[in-house]
Amino acid sequence: MSQSEQSSSSASQLPAEVQSRLDDGKQRHEAELIEWLKIPSISSDSSRRDDVHQAANWLLEKMNAAGLQTESISTNGFPLLVASTPPVPGAPVALVYGHYDVQPPEPLELWTSPPFEPVVRDGKVFARGATDDKGQVLTHIHSVCDWLASGQPLPLQIKFLIEGEEEVGSQNLDDWLPELAEKLACDVVVVSDSSQYAPGRPAVTCGLRGIATYELFVDGPSHDLHSGSFGGAVANPAMALCQLLASMKDADGKIAIDGLYDDVAPIPDIERNAWKQLGADDEKFASSVGASELHGEAGYTTDERRWARPSLDINGLTSGHQGEGVKTVLPAKASAKFSFRLVPNQDPKRLTGLIESHLERHCPPGIRWTLKPDHGAGAMLADANSRYAKAASVAIEQAFGTPPVMIREGGSIPILARFQEVLDCDCLLLGWGQNDDAAHSPNEKFSLEDFHRGIQASASLWQAIASA
Repeated sequence: MSQSEQSSSSASQLPAEVQSRLDDGKQRHEAELIEWLKIPSISSDSSRRDDVHQAANWLLEKMNAAGLQTESISTNGFPLLVASTPPVPGAPVALVYGHYDVQPPEPLELWTSPPFEPVVRDGKVFARGATDDKGQVLTHIHSVCDWLASGQPLPLQIKFLIEGEEEVGSQNLDDWLPELAEKLACDVVVVSDSSQYAPGRPAVTCGLRGIATYELFVDGPSHDLHSGSFGGAVANPAMALCQLLASMKDADGKIAIDGLYDDVAPIPDIERNAWKQLGADDEKFASSVGASELHGEAGYTTDERRWARPSLDINGLTSGHQGEGVKTVLPAKASAKFSFRLVPNQDPKRLTGLIESHLERHCPPGIRWTLKPDHGAGAMLADANSRYAKAASVAIEQAFGTPPVMIREGGSIPILARFQEVLDCDCLLLGWGQNDDAAHSPNEKFSLEDFHRGIQASASLWQAIASA
């Protein structure tokens, strides 16, 4: 270990009072996690509005009880929770971002236990929101609250911004962010809403893909028709929809929309070489998700495809008879939901124009189409060599017993690019979960061991950042 590394490691050692508080609080940490997970805070479900507000109030009460200065900011949707510890002159300021809303739990029949009745099995807590993002954001809240409760002063100021609409695009936060810029001013944003690279291999995530989501509506005849009387003579919207969607991607996994790759930033050789050293096992990766084999854009590894190349996926299809048995109908309408994951330099608004031009060129005769953009956000890249990334490496190694690897992630957290733009700050993505934690899927889980390691790493992080 170099002299600078020794100094950094020593500086990140926690005060004994803080460490004791963390060690003694494990049962309390787990109990509070389970209590919060019981609240079905589904932001996309209008019938759950009261539950989403309840989840916000639960967190607000916890932060108030710990002595943080708190504020609940009303929006056109769900509240933005802002909290802070006292300023520390001359020290950096860290802003923790997370969200208290969760994805819908459907399909319910695939859950082994009810999604909002948390159950611990084999050292893992199973519930919707366990890893995305209640469990992970709570690691930072626990570390700060326990630090304050220990009676020891924090070495820097920590601010919190916890929202209730991340799962539906963060539009209200996006609108409010310029107005909140002074209140949220910081040197680095800390986010735990991602994963480790693999079990026993923690990671600092330095990039996220952006996103653009759409609905495509296809119309043909004025009403459903008898497929025997009209099949072969009238354009079938369901067939047309399939043709349009299929035309957007070629057999080699490349997106076939003219102009889409014009702005795609190449992957730097230094990152490609580093990722190859991670020793990814495609067969094991496929097995972990129940796939027989992997498929994607030719010429790129699996990690490159999911971290640093654009992708297109169909998320839902609707048309014709959906009930039991066969109904030989030629449907009047068809629709699809699909999404793109974007990489640095790609603009969701420009992409919309490219898709519209593509649909115009490929739409079959007798068919009308309507494209409805939903939400979009650009990709995020952070400096893997910043002093904050190095501080995170020290903290994570102390908590997990091994240094983290530097990776990107394929998912999207739309607001992070806006943080960089509006707050002019670095971003740290520190994921405590695992790739198989089933975020957004049935049987979502979070290892309690990783939960506790995350709390420990979070506490060490504050010391390491202050000393960076």
